[in-house]
Amino acid sequence: MTAGDFIAVLPLAVLGAASVVVMLAVAFRRHHGLAALLASAGMVLALAALVPAFGVSPRQVTPLLVVDRYALFYQGLAIAAGLAVTVLSYDYFDRREGRREELYVLLLLATLGAAVLAASTHFASLFLGLELLSVALFAMIAYPVASHLPLEAGAKYLILAGVSSALLLFGMALIYAQLGTLSFAAIGAQSSTAAHSRDPWLLAGMGLIVAGIGFKLSLVPFHLWAPDIYQGAPAPVAAFVATVSKGAVFALLLRYFVEAGGTPYNALLPVFSALAIASMLAGNLLALLQDNVKRILAYSSIAHLGYVLVAFTGSGALALEAVGYYLAAYFVTMLGAFGAVGALSEPAQEADCETLEAYRALGWQRPWLAAIFAGMLLSLAGIPLTMGFVAKFYVVATGVDAATWWPLAALVIGSAIGLFYYLRIIVVMYSNAPSQAPAAELVPLRPGGRLVLAVLAFLLVGLGVFPSPLIRWIQAAAGSLV
Repeated sequence: MTAGDFIAVLPLAVLGAASVVVMLAVAFRRHHGLAALLASAGMVLALAALVPAFGVSPRQVTPLLVVDRYALFYQGLAIAAGLAVTVLSYDYFDRREGRREELYVLLLLATLGAAVLAASTHFASLFLGLELLSVALFAMIAYPVASHLPLEAGAKYLILAGVSSALLLFGMALIYAQLGTLSFAAIGAQSSTAAHSRDPWLLAGMGLIVAGIGFKLSLVPFHLWAPDIYQGAPAPVAAFVATVSKGAVFALLLRYFVEAGGTPYNALLPVFSALAIASMLAGNLLALLQDNVKRILAYSSIAHLGYVLVAFTGSGALALEAVGYYLAAYFVTMLGAFGAVGALSEPAQEADCETLEAYRALGWQRPWLAAIFAGMLLSLAGIPLTMGFVAKFYVVATGVDAATWWPLAALVIGSAIGLFYYLRIIVVMYSNAPSQAPAAELVPLRPGGRLVLAVLAFLLVGLGVFPSPLIRWIQAAAGSLV
C-alpha cells in the first residue's frame, strides 16, 4: 500500500483505531464520560481525515475499495451522523444505571462498517462492511436498559439480518457462478453482453440481492418487524438504525447498479417501482393506525425510503443528486426527531417517551424542544422552507424526467396521508393549556443534546432555504460516480 492509498483510507483507519482506543480505555477504567469523549474525538478526527483523503481521490485502493468523491460524501454523512448519535447517546445513557461504555465501541464499529459500504466496489468488501455494521447493531439495539424491549428488538434484528445475509450470499454465488467475478465493474462489463443479457441465473442472482437489500432497508414487504425494532431500541440507537444503516446500504445500492447494472438492472426496474409504491402507500397507511411516536417514525421511515427509491429508478446524474440530497435531508430530520424523543425519555420509565399522550401540551412546557420536533415533522411532510421540501421536489423532478408516473402518483398520495399523522403529533403537542404539563417535562435537557438539536434545526432550515452549497457537493459526488 502506497502513502496515497493510506491517506485515502485514513478515515477508515481512524475509526478502527478509535474503537480500539475506547475498548482499551474501558478495560483499564470504566468512565462513561471518558468513553463518550474518546468516541466523539475519534469521530471528529475521522471527519478531519476526509480532507486529505479528498486530495488524493479518486483512487482505487486494492480491488475492494475505491475512494472517490461519491464515497467520501457518504462517509462524511455517516460519520457526522455517528458523531451526533454519540452525543445524544451520552445524554441518554448518562441518566441510566448499568455498564454503558461498550456502546461507544459498537457505535464506532458500526460507523466503520457504513464507511466501508460507501467505498465498496467488490462483493467481498460489501459483505465485510455489511456484517461489521449489522453485528455491531445487534448489540446496540439490545443494549441493556430498564426494559425487556431492547432484547426483543435485538433478537428480531438478528433474525432479519441473518435472512438478509443468506439471500445476499446466495445471490452473489449465482452471479459468480455465471460470470466468474465478484467485482462490480467486471460484472457490469460482462452482464451487458448478448450472452448474459437475459441469463435467468444472473437475473435470479440480482433478484436475491434486491431481496436481501430490501430486508436491510425495511422496504415493503420486508418490513414486518422493523417497527418493533425501532420501538424496542433505545432512542439514539433507533436514530442510528434509521439513518446511518439505511443511508450506507442505499449508497452501496446506487454504486452497485451504476457500475454493475446493465441489461439485468433494466429488467429489475419494474421491481424497484413496485417496491417503491408498496413502501410509500403501506408505510403511510400503517402509520395512521399508530398511537406510538416511535412506531409512527418507523413506518414513516419505510415510506421515506420508498420516496428515495423513486429517485433511484431514474437515470443519470439527476437521480444520483436526488438520492444524495434526500438522504441528507432524511438524516437531519430523523436524527432530530429521535433526538427529541430521547431527550424527553425518563430514566425511571420502562420505555422511552413514545406514547402520543406523553407529548400533550409539550409546546407550552418546552416551547424550544417542541418547535424543533415540529420542524422535523414538517420537514418529513415536505413543507416549504425545510430540507424535506427541496428533497421531495428533487425526487418529483427525477420521476418526471424518467416518466415513472405510477410511483409519482403513489408519492403524492403517500405525502398527503403522511401530512395527516405528522400534523396529528403537532396538534397534540400544542393542544392543551400550559397548566397541563406532560410527564416528560420533568426530564432536564442536557447541553450536549441541546447543542446537537440546535445544529440539526439550523441545518434543517438553513439548507432548506439555501440548499446550493449542499447541492454542489452532491453534484460533485454524483459526477465522480457517473
